[in-house]
Parts: sequence; structure tokens; C-alpha cells
Amino acid sequence: MVHVPPVELVWLRYLIAIIVLILISLIRKEKWTVNKTDLKLIFLIGLIGNTISIVTQETGTWLSSAQTGAVITSATPTFMILFAWWLLKEKLTRIKVLSVIMATSGVICIVGIHLTGHNVLLGVLSLIVAALTWALMSVLIKKLSGNYTALQVTIMSALVAIICLSPVVIADHQVLRRIDFFNPIIILCLLYLGVVSTALAFVMWNRGLHLVSAGKSGLFFLLQPIVGTLLGWLLLNEKLTWGFLVGSCLIIGSVWVAIRFET
Repeated sequence: MVHVPPVELVWLRYLIAIIVLILISLIRKEKWTVNKTDLKLIFLIGLIGNTISIVTQETGTWLSSAQTGAVITSATPTFMILFAWWLLKEKLTRIKVLSVIMATSGVICIVGIHLTGHNVLLGVLSLIVAALTWALMSVLIKKLSGNYTALQVTIMSALVAIICLSPVVIADHQVLRRIDFFNPIIILCLLYLGVVSTALAFVMWNRGLHLVSAGKSGLFFLLQPIVGTLLGWLLLNEKLTWGFLVGSCLIIGSVWVAIRFET
């Protein structure tokens, strides 16, 4: 498969996703009423989360490794709790702190700490920015008024990302011309990234943010290493280790503790 740089890959993901999301919105006949007072917040959500966070995550993973990305971005729930305490005035409790420590320890047990890659330092810095900005975006979404569905929030923020990234993509349009869009494998990969991991995943994440506190919702972010490892076992015949079992118990346990004891 032709290598696609992070910016172009993210742009293609959002382009596919927004087409699918708009079609779904039309089919559902959703009523759109955008308040002018919310435009600034919507722009910030799209810029900070959908643009900066995703691009820096792709860049950081490209410069370092997937394992490094998993470890660094596991700081996201911690940042979410801090931003929620600062911006939403959510209480910073011992249960939240304990849950984050358990979940982060679980991620480290699963993927280990292997800082590898052809430019590790820059990769780590990019991933830290990704974790910070994703956490901030998630908290900002909770500040939006209840006049918007998760689907509408996702469409508007994705549109902001496309607008922000388009000048970069247009300036280096030769990159897109080198991609074989008639290759079935490339088409399937892009459709998966656009429809499943962007459109569907973002709508579900944004919906979850409306239903659960920022502190709790961040913990579900750390279920990704469990799912990734299980998919590797099922599809790639990768081995499951004791670290995976212990880490999975810690992550699932952290979610249970947060839900069971946090009021």
C-alpha cells in the first residue's frame, strides 16, 4: 500500500466520514438549529480534537511505534479528569485517581514500555499533544448545549477539520495523486478508517460523553489496547501473554471501581 502521510490520511478519513454522516442525518430527518453563541465552541472542538489531536496521534505513532502510542495516550483519562475539574467543576476524588492509576498500569502491562521508532523524541512529544488535545476536546463537548445530537456534533467538528486540513492537502496535492484509489485493498482500508473508526466511533464517543461524566468516560478510552490485542490474537495469530490478562483485569477493574463507587 502506498504510504499516506498523516495529514492526508486524516483528511481522507474525515472526507469519507462526513459523507456517511450527512447521509445518515438526512435519512433520520434531523432538525438543525445552530446557535451563534455555540459557533466558537464548535470550531474549537473541531480544531483541537478532530484536527490537532488526530494529526499529532497519527504523526506520533508514525515517528515512534504503536506500542509507544498506546502508552503515551493512556494519559488521556488523567488529562480529562483535570480538565473536567478545571472547566466543568467536576470533583477530583480519590476514586477517580485510583481508577486512572489502575487503568494506566493495565495499559503498561499489556503493551509494555518500548520507546522505539526512527524519531522517538518527536514522536513522544506529538503523542503527548494528542493526549492533551483529545482530553480537552472531550471536556469541551460536554459544555455544548443539549440542542445537538451526537451525530450533529460529529458532523460539525469533522467539517471544521476538513476545512483546516484542506489548505495543506491542496498545497501538496501530488501525494493524493500517487495513491491508487482503484486498488480494492486501499479502498477497503480507507472505507474502514472513514466509516468505522471515524464516523461510527466518533458518534458513539460523543454520545457517551453526554451520558457519562468526563472522569468516567476517559477510562473507556483505555479499553483500546484490550480490543487491539484480542484482534491481533484472532486475526494475526499473536500470542496472549500474562501481561495482557493482568492488564485487562486492571483496566476493566478500573471502570468497575469508577462506576460502582463514584457517585
